Amino acid sequence: MAQTMTAPAEVDERQPPTELFRHLRSSPAGLRSREAAHRLTVFGPNELSRRHGRRWPRQLRAQLTQPLAVLLMVAAMLAWAGHSAPLAVAVLAVIALNAGFAFVQERQAEQAVEALAAYLPASARVMRDGAPVEVPARELVPGDVMEVAEGDRICADARLIDGVVAVDMSALNGESVPVTRAADAEPVPGPLLEARELIFSGTSCTAGQARAVVTHTAMHTEIGRIAALSQRGRVEPSPLERQVRRATWIIAVAAVAAGLGFLPIGVLAGLGWTAAVTFAIGLIVANVPEGLLPTITLALAAGIRELARAGAVVKRLSAVETLGSTTVICTDKTGTLTENRMRVTRVWLAGADRDVAAAGPDRNLRDLALAAAVCTTARPADGGDPADGGDPTELALLRLAETAGVAVDPAGRDAARTALYAFDPRDKRMSVVTAGRLYTKGAPESVLPLCTTALDAQGRAAALTDRHRAGVMAAVDRYACAGLRVIAVARRVAAPQRLTAGRRAAETGLTFLGLVAMVDPPRPAVPEAVAAAHRAGITVHVITGDYGPTAAEVAAKVGIGHGRLRIVTGAALDRMGDAALDRLLADRRETVFARSSPEGKLRICEALRAEGHIVAMTGDGVNDAPALRHADIGVAMGRSGTDVAREAATMVLTDDNFATIVRAVEAGRRVYDNVRKFVLYIFAHAVPEIVPFLVFALSGGAVPVPLTVLQILAIDLGTETLPALALSRERAEPGLMDRPPRAPRTGIIDRRLLWRAWGLLGVTSAVLVMAGFCWTLWRIGWRPGDALPPAAHARATTMTFAGIVACQIGTAFASRTDHASLRSIGVFSNRLLLGGIAFELAFAAALIWLPPLRPLFGTAPLGGAELAFLAPFPVIVWGVDEIYRARLRRRGPRPAMAGPATWTTHPVPAPGS
Repeated sequence: MAQTMTAPAEVDERQPPTELFRHLRSSPAGLRSREAAHRLTVFGPNELSRRHGRRWPRQLRAQLTQPLAVLLMVAAMLAWAGHSAPLAVAVLAVIALNAGFAFVQERQAEQAVEALAAYLPASARVMRDGAPVEVPARELVPGDVMEVAEGDRICADARLIDGVVAVDMSALNGESVPVTRAADAEPVPGPLLEARELIFSGTSCTAGQARAVVTHTAMHTEIGRIAALSQRGRVEPSPLERQVRRATWIIAVAAVAAGLGFLPIGVLAGLGWTAAVTFAIGLIVANVPEGLLPTITLALAAGIRELARAGAVVKRLSAVETLGSTTVICTDKTGTLTENRMRVTRVWLAGADRDVAAAGPDRNLRDLALAAAVCTTARPADGGDPADGGDPTELALLRLAETAGVAVDPAGRDAARTALYAFDPRDKRMSVVTAGRLYTKGAPESVLPLCTTALDAQGRAAALTDRHRAGVMAAVDRYACAGLRVIAVARRVAAPQRLTAGRRAAETGLTFLGLVAMVDPPRPAVPEAVAAAHRAGITVHVITGDYGPTAAEVAAKVGIGHGRLRIVTGAALDRMGDAALDRLLADRRETVFARSSPEGKLRICEALRAEGHIVAMTGDGVNDAPALRHADIGVAMGRSGTDVAREAATMVLTDDNFATIVRAVEAGRRVYDNVRKFVLYIFAHAVPEIVPFLVFALSGGAVPVPLTVLQILAIDLGTETLPALALSRERAEPGLMDRPPRAPRTGIIDRRLLWRAWGLLGVTSAVLVMAGFCWTLWRIGWRPGDALPPAAHARATTMTFAGIVACQIGTAFASRTDHASLRSIGVFSNRLLLGGIAFELAFAAALIWLPPLRPLFGTAPLGGAELAFLAPFPVIVWGVDEIYRARLRRRGPRPAMAGPATWTTHPVPAPGS
C-alpha cells in the first residue's frame, strides 16, 4: 500500500478531502498502526534535518594560516636558522597567543535549524486503528488523521476535514491577529499560507476544535522549507573581516619584500650572513604589527559588551563594525515597530466616539467592556503580563474590562458559561451564554444586522433606527481608515432554554452595546529612532506578512516614508523580475513590502546587497530566519522573537526596542572610527622601528644596530597594547550620526591614514628616535667605525627603545581624533588611555631598570640627561599632528564618505506601487 502512495512532495493538499484520502491511501478513521510504522520507515521521522556546522579544527587552522601568522612563522624559521633560538621561541609564542585568543573569541555554534525543532510539540493526538491515541510528534506520517484543539501546537502540515479553528500563524507569516481555518472553506487562489482549509507545522491553535489529515511532515512542511532556506549559502565575511584580510596580505607582502630585498643589500654592504639574517628578521618583525589582530579582537569584544549593556547582544565580533556601515534597515512590523500587543484605544458608545484613556468608567462603558470580556476564551499568562496567553484581540478585551473596573476572571468566566458558539469564519462572530445572557462580538457588518435595539446615553435600550445604523457604519469606516481593528459588541437577555437552543435561534433580537477599536501600537521610542536613522542616511523598508494599508499606517506613524510611502504586495513582488526589483530599490524611496514570503525577503535582501548596500534585517518569527541569516546584520527580537530567529540572527535585542538598533549603529560607527584610531597608532610605530635597521644596513654595519628584535616585540606586544585598547573606548567625535554611512568598499586603511601614520607621525618619531640614538653615541664618544663596547651599545639601544615609547605617548594623544581638535573631546577625558600610558611607562621602566630583565632585552639604565632629552618627544609628535588637523579644519568641513547612502531620492514609478 505505502509503496504506491503518492509521495508527500507531490500531494495537492488543496484538493477535496475525498480525493486527498484517495491519494494518501487513508480514510477519516486514520491509519492502522502497522501501516503507520511502515510509512515511518519510508518517509522518515517528522523531524527537521540538521546541517553539520563548521568544526573547530577548521576554525583554529584558519587562525594559524592567516597572513600575519604565516609571516611570523617565516620569521621564526629564519631566527632558528640563524641560531637565535630564544627569538624563534618568542615569535612562536606570539603566534600561539594571537591565534588562541582570536579562536576563543570568534568561535560560535550556529543553531538556527536545531532551534526550529523546538517548534514541533512532543506529541500529537491521532487516529490509529480507528481509535484516538497519543503518539510522539516525530512518528506522524502522511495520511494520519490528527485532532487539533485550543492550545495545541500543530506539528505537521495538514488539511482540515471537519471543524473550525483559529490559528496563530505569526511565526510563519508575521501577522499579529490569528486567522480562521475551516474544513468547508471555499478554496481561494493565492499563496499556500493563505489557504483557508490548511494548517501548518509550527503554528498553534488559539480557539476551536477540528480534525485534519496530515499531508506533509519533516522537511516537506512549510517550516521545513524555511529551514532549508536557512541552511542555504554560507555566512559572508563582514566588511571589517574583508578589509583586515586585505590589509594583512598587503603588510605581509611588503614585509617579505622589504626583508628579502634588503638582505642582499646588507651582504653587499659588508655584513656577514648572520648579521644579514638578523637584519632581515628585524625588518620583518618590525613591519608586522603583532598587536593588530588581538587589539582589534579585544576592541570589538569591548564593543560587544557595551552593546549588551544597552540591550543588544551581538554574536559575532566583526558584526559590531558592520553595524556602523549599515545603509538599509529592512524591518518587520509586528513586534518590531509595534508592541505585538493589541490595545483598545477608542470605543463608540451611544453615538459618541470616546478615547479609552480619557473616558471615565460610566455604565455604558462597563457594560460594553464586560460583554466583550465575557465573550472570550483567552487565558492570560499565569501571574504575568497577559501578552502571550492566547488571541491578542481577546487579551486586549480582557485588559479593557480591567481598566473599566469590571475585570473578568478567566476561570470564573469558563465555569459560568453554559453555551459557546465558536467564531465562525463565514458569520465572522462569536457568542457565549452565561446566566441567562448571550454576549456576542464580531465584525460590525455581521453583528449589526442582528440587533434591533441599542443603548442610549442613559443606558436604556432604544430602537435601532436606520440613522443610528448609518452612524455606526460611518464610525467603522473612520476607525478602519486610521488602521484600527473594529469589533462590534451586543447582548441579549432571554430565557436560558432559548439562548441554548442553537445559534440561529439565540443570535436574534440583540441589543447593540457599541464598537471597540484597537491597534497594535508602535513602540514609543520608534519614531525618534527612525528619525535618527534618517539623519544618519539610512533607508528603512518595512517587510511584513501583514495587510498592506495596516502596515503602511503604522510605518507612516513612526516616520517611515517621509510622506511618500509606497506599498508593494507579495503577489506584485512575485511577478516582478530581478531587473524590475533593482529599479524599484534604486531610488531609495522607502517601501512597505506587504504579504511577503520568506523567498520575497531573501530576494529583497540579495537585491540590496547586489547594489552594494549593507543590509540590517530585523525579525522575530520563523519566517524571518532565512533573511536574517543572509543579511549583513540579522537582528532578532529577544523577548517576543522565536528561538529560530534568535539563533539565525547576528544580533539579538534583549529589550525588543527598535531604538536599540540605531544605538547599535552609532556604536558600530564609533567602533569603526576607533579601530582606525588604533590602527593609526600601531602603524605609526613601524617607521621608527624600521629606520634603525635601514641605517644599520645602509651603513654596512658601520653604525651599530640601534634596536634589537626582542625590544621590537616588547614594544609591539607590551608597551603599545593597552594604549591601543584604550583608543578603542574613545568617545565619539562631534557629528558622528549626522554624516551618511561610509561606502562599503571604504577600507579602514586608506591613503590619508597611511600618510598620517607613516609620513607624518612615523617620520617625526623616527627623526626623534634616531636623534636620541646618535646623541647617546656622541655622548659616549663613539665615532663611525669604532668598536662599541656591549655596555655602551646596550645604553644606546635602550635610548632608541625609550624614544619609541616616548613617541608612542604623543601618537596616542594625536590618534584620539581624526579631524577634530583634541580639546573638543577633552585632553584627559579618556581615563583608560591615561592608565594605559601609565602601564606603558611602568613596563618600559621595568625592562630598563630591573636587573633580571636587562640581559634578556639588551637594555641598560638611563640617566637624568637621557630622560630630559626624551621628555619633549610626546609633545612634539602630538603637536605636529595637531597642526596638520588644524590645517584640514581650516580648509572646510569634514567631507562625507561616498557610497550608496549619498544618492538623492527621486520618484520612480515601480511595479506594484
